[in-house]
Amino acid sequence: MKWTDNGQGFIRRNLAGKLEYQSFVPAPLDSVVPTDLSDETIRLLSACSRKLGELEGMLRFVPNAPMYLAMYVRKEALLSAQIEGTQCTFEDILNPDNTALIHRDVVDVVNYVKAIEYAVRRMEELPLCMRLLKEVHSILLADVRGSEKSPGEIRTSQNWIGPAGSTLKNAAFIPPNIEDMNNALRDLETFINEHEDIDPVVKASLVHYQFETIHPFLDGNGRLGRLLITLSLMNDHALSAAVFYPSYQLKLRRSEYYERLMAVRERGEYARWVAFFCECMQASAEDAVGSLERLVTLHNDNLWLINSSLGRSASNGQRLLELLEGNPIVDTAFIAARLDISRSTAGNLVKDFQNLGILVQKEKARQRYRTFLYEDYLSILSQGSTPL
Repeated sequence: MKWTDNGQGFIRRNLAGKLEYQSFVPAPLDSVVPTDLSDETIRLLSACSRKLGELEGMLRFVPNAPMYLAMYVRKEALLSAQIEGTQCTFEDILNPDNTALIHRDVVDVVNYVKAIEYAVRRMEELPLCMRLLKEVHSILLADVRGSEKSPGEIRTSQNWIGPAGSTLKNAAFIPPNIEDMNNALRDLETFINEHEDIDPVVKASLVHYQFETIHPFLDGNGRLGRLLITLSLMNDHALSAAVFYPSYQLKLRRSEYYERLMAVRERGEYARWVAFFCECMQASAEDAVGSLERLVTLHNDNLWLINSSLGRSASNGQRLLELLEGNPIVDTAFIAARLDISRSTAGNLVKDFQNLGILVQKEKARQRYRTFLYEDYLSILSQGSTPL
């Protein structure tokens, strides 16, 4: 790490002799705010806040909004996991054939979904604090890669960041030692729950940077740190729920994302990091609004088709459309069970939906145990979710 003192922290020498190594101690965020932001960054901040407000406003009035919200949570989980190298797709995490969770990458994403949902509920009882984050971390790493690395427990040994095989001697970055880490976490917890005068998006950017720099767990810091973006925005009342997917642009600009974080550690470039973060949040919010508009249009178009084409079956058709917005990959048995109708009625509904172009068969050559996709819906939600 090439360090130039610009108020971002200092280098700590640890141990001595052949065991000596240097760790980075980040400056408390209290000492770096207010950050001197450019006019362009301030404009982006304003635009981002408006888009998040627009998105929340839309969700209050669109049909089946809870289903769309649940899908946004799953998309954020997938995108964040893909930054870490997870290779599964949006279809993988929704496919009923994956209920056994044999595919470890699918488990990574499912755990992230559980962690987000748990955190949102828990914030009704606890402030956004390390106790809450440790509980969330234990869910995030349950039975997945990293589960042997003390899920839910703050590290008690030195860690480092670098390519596979790197050591303390050649690591790209070494977070604070244990004593410095604990001090930094106390400062961060205080900062999170104070400073209501700071713009929530700016605050979320600084909180995310500081958490990633402290790196308080042996594994899962990246995923938890990105989840913390949403929690910070909710904690400061910029969001009422997990209404968008902040990891979208961070994934698309992954190399720059990591470079910007390091530039703060090495040269104190807080303002540039905040500007980059604002660009990403603005673009992610724009994408979420656009996706929601397309989902609503698709819903209304298909509802019109159902009501104008299915006659006496229209009522069951409406129920199936609602079911598909929460479960866009289905089979006849699943439909029959969830709608409490006979298998033959469910089969006829599927045929009707195929004729209307709403459902398509996943594997067209298969004659038994057929699976059907709400393809247009999945296409909208899957945008930008191809593995890296």
